[in-house]
Amino acid sequence: MFRLSVFLLLFSSLALICPAYSQDEFPALTGPYMGQKPPGMVAEPFAPGIISREGWELEGVFAPGMQEFYFTTRGGERTRSTVIGFRQQQNIWHKFIEFPRNGEISFSPDGQVMHMAKGYKERIANGWSERKSLGAMFERKDWGIMRLSSSASGTYVFDDYKNNDVIRISTIKNGQRQEPIPMGPQINSGKWTAHPFIAPDESYLIWDSEREGGYGDSDLYISFRQADGAWGRAINMGEQINSERWDAYASVTPDGKYILFNRGIDEKNDNVDIYWVSAEIIEVLRAKQ
Repeated sequence: MFRLSVFLLLFSSLALICPAYSQDEFPALTGPYMGQKPPGMVAEPFAPGIISREGWELEGVFAPGMQEFYFTTRGGERTRSTVIGFRQQQNIWHKFIEFPRNGEISFSPDGQVMHMAKGYKERIANGWSERKSLGAMFERKDWGIMRLSSSASGTYVFDDYKNNDVIRISTIKNGQRQEPIPMGPQINSGKWTAHPFIAPDESYLIWDSEREGGYGDSDLYISFRQADGAWGRAINMGEQINSERWDAYASVTPDGKYILFNRGIDEKNDNVDIYWVSAEIIEVLRAKQ
């Protein structure tokens, strides 16, 4: 099961050392979006043959400012999953960092924090700090966090595979972090519910789940925040994004223009690629909610 594979990758021993990716393995990439032609309303592979290749390429995400791109890979000489980071300098993208993955990468909207499940890194000088803990509230051994996403106001949403695959939410009230609680049944229904992404303004939430009426394996769903503050019904994001394969782990680029996500290419998910599609789909679905 692919979920089990993700679990094993997430908690592989940090003692393993991964050989460095050589910049020579990548062609010269210039211009916005890693030099790629942006997609339309139907999902396409991101950087085919460059980033999306045979094997595992997961969790593609741009950092706020759109000058950095990160993805996770495994295979070849790598015995565990590894985060590769690129930075655009003078219009050219260079690989500038590589480190063992210990939690799925997401960013605070201001770009100063790199979230990594129960931990995080802070931006320092020309790079990132060592991974730090979010604290005892999130370090519970009976919680299994893969991905944590944050809004501009500091709200956290995260998945929990150790407790029936629920998504939890933690808000800030009077300057204090509130105890995380499960979200409602409109979010926490179906199987393999995971990998949430909350919009910076908290106007919508995207996640993946296997539900009745879907396209096959896990699909991407969206819920919009209602006028009364409640979360609306789960809306399948449609055939422009979802397929009969595993579609999961969505994030919206910080400029709000595109959605990046993972898709299993074969039935066993031995080959997983990064896809992207126009974020205009979000507004189309918002109008139909």
